[in-house]
Amino acid sequence: MKSSYQIIRRPVITEKGLTIKENQNTLVFQVAAKATKTEIKEAVQGIFKVKVHSVRTALYPGKERRRGKFAGYRPDWKKAYVRLKSGEKMPEYAQNL
Repeated sequence: MKSSYQIIRRPVITEKGLTIKENQNTLVFQVAAKATKTEIKEAVQGIFKVKVHSVRTALYPGKERRRGKFAGYRPDWKKAYVRLKSGEKMPEYAQNL
């Protein structure tokens, strides 16, 4: 079994992610590509000590990047929207923006 920190790679700190965090009580993370919703739920509950209501995931294909005449692709990645149960305190990982 993977560690919680191998499943959850990093928080996605964008304008949309912060708006969802404030309005819908939802956290947004970049997660391991093969992580399941159950693994993501257990990892968030273990790391942040909160109760999770639901998990939604989305797969994003890597974009093409060029360096002069050479072209390559960025890796594919997976995003998870983790909604907390009502009454749970929101962890603060993006305070200094």
